[in-house]
Amino acid sequence: MRNKDLKRVTGLGGFFFKCDNPAAIKEFYKNQLGIPVDQYGWTFWWKDKDGNDGSTQWSPFAADTKYFEPSQKPFMMNFRVHDLEALLVALKEEGVTVVGDMETYEYGKFGWILDPEGNKIELWEPVDKAFL
Repeated sequence: MRNKDLKRVTGLGGFFFKCDNPAAIKEFYKNQLGIPVDQYGWTFWWKDKDGNDGSTQWSPFAADTKYFEPSQKPFMMNFRVHDLEALLVALKEEGVTVVGDMETYEYGKFGWILDPEGNKIELWEPVDKAFL
């Protein structure tokens, strides 16, 4: 049974995709679309309705990356969530495939699930307060 009181996805955290030449793709987006890329792609910084800072990441990955596994899809979505630990417990109880263990970094907590078609989804509880 689904816990309807648990806050789930609060926004798009990022979009990650495979490509043959990430450096060339970043250069294209920089030169043709004016995106100020860095080594990871581009971080879109924004403010929520209450003025809190937030971010969404756009990142090209090498075609042979293993980061999206076990999914064989050429993309992975990242969703911002409110309470990753509680959400992973609830999703597992609901029969959702949880991939690996939660990881914690200075910029937030990460967990991964698979949707019914095998798409790997990254769940991110950021340290910023824009998701509240």
